[in-house]
Amino acid sequence: MSTDQARRRRPGKPYRRPRRDPVRVLAYEALRAVDERDAYANLVLPPLLRKAREDEGFDGRDAALATELVYGTLRHQGTYDAVIAACVDRPLREVDPPVLDVLSLGAHQLLGTRIPSHAAVSATVELARVVLGDGRAKFVNAVLRKIAADDLDGWLERVAPDYDEDPEEHLAVVHSHPRWIVSALWDSLGGGRAGIEDLLEADNERPEVTLVARPGRSTADELLDSAGEESALPGRWSPYAVRLSEGGEPGALEPVREGRAGVQDEGSQLVALALANAPLEGEDSRWLDGCAGPGGKAALLAALAAQRGASLLASEKQPHRARLVARTLAGNPGPYQVIAADGTRPPWRPGSFDRVLVDVPCTGLGALRRRPEARWRRRPSDLEGFAPLQRGLLREALNAVRVGGVVGYATCSPHLAETRAVVDDVLRGRGGPAPGAELLDARPLMPGVPALGDGPDVQLWPHLHGTDAMYLALLRRTS
Repeated sequence: MSTDQARRRRPGKPYRRPRRDPVRVLAYEALRAVDERDAYANLVLPPLLRKAREDEGFDGRDAALATELVYGTLRHQGTYDAVIAACVDRPLREVDPPVLDVLSLGAHQLLGTRIPSHAAVSATVELARVVLGDGRAKFVNAVLRKIAADDLDGWLERVAPDYDEDPEEHLAVVHSHPRWIVSALWDSLGGGRAGIEDLLEADNERPEVTLVARPGRSTADELLDSAGEESALPGRWSPYAVRLSEGGEPGALEPVREGRAGVQDEGSQLVALALANAPLEGEDSRWLDGCAGPGGKAALLAALAAQRGASLLASEKQPHRARLVARTLAGNPGPYQVIAADGTRPPWRPGSFDRVLVDVPCTGLGALRRRPEARWRRRPSDLEGFAPLQRGLLREALNAVRVGGVVGYATCSPHLAETRAVVDDVLRGRGGPAPGAELLDARPLMPGVPALGDGPDVQLWPHLHGTDAMYLALLRRTS
């Protein structure tokens, strides 16, 4: 609506231009990028924040609020969708996506933050006026006032089905996960209600930033000294891990800037360490990371190999990801090589390696804390797409290792179809012949880590271990 139109419709009341709130505009732009371009917030948000610091004078509080608005809205999108659906007179699919993004931002401020209700409504309506126009801002105002009439617990009582009648749908709405993911995680846990609720709650918490000190180049003590006692804690399980407190900036630390340390979840560190320390008879001089991108595990393995006089070959199918691996490994003291190659049609001779890691492509359901939007993009059919690749990579990994050598099959998903089912199929020769192999007990190779199950494989969990839900099976080639 133009200024002249506004004046004609409201005689005597001058038209007030909307107030532009840079923090909420940035949060909206990030959500639109996630929605329109299938972008990931952890990739979209940093450049937007850098630009805002330069152009808008963003300070730490502005950046923290924008980050909370984006990630909080994405994590709880399923819950907010259910609430918004109860407040509009049409199916959500008929609400324009930009309008729905604004409503979701408003719902998060009302139901998921300590921002006073009147301020949350007022600020979101102003945002709607800026990015949607005055007409649709009225619709946003009406919906948000309905949402503001109750708190989150009250809304959940109204929109979530009773647990006893439909436990999976109840948990899906209350904890903002698609129902099929709730079902899959519950199957993987194999436990009762407490375990699944703890896991779903952990998926909706902001993960710690964890650093890894690369052996021979840095130490955890150096990282702790560099960050300061008030800003960092030792890792829980890995001797190379350091956890940054909220707001800690990894790039500000000298060892990280110099590439002697990096950002890496402690679960990923444990997987690499377990493979490196698995018992081996005979020669131990050639290691392979067969799915190396973007390079975190490869960098840790290369450093460990160098300390033992071994070499690492880091292979990654996608050339641009292979370049990321090379950049991550740059400066490593030991012999290593990075190549772009397809692990299902490898260029190396069978039996060439003593240790092999394949951290296979997967649905990523174990890292929903870091990429909350992934839960809304994944479909059960994605499992079928990954299945042949995962089995093919494991078969070729067993071909690549010598008799007596060890293969680590890892995936950042706890879904049984991507973990034990893959290992079992390959061991039994389903889908294609594979060398003989036996499972090793991976649990003793993660000393001090509790609740590792019955073995011999290991499943880590956010709610039990504070890590991503990494899976590891260790296999020794026997023939």
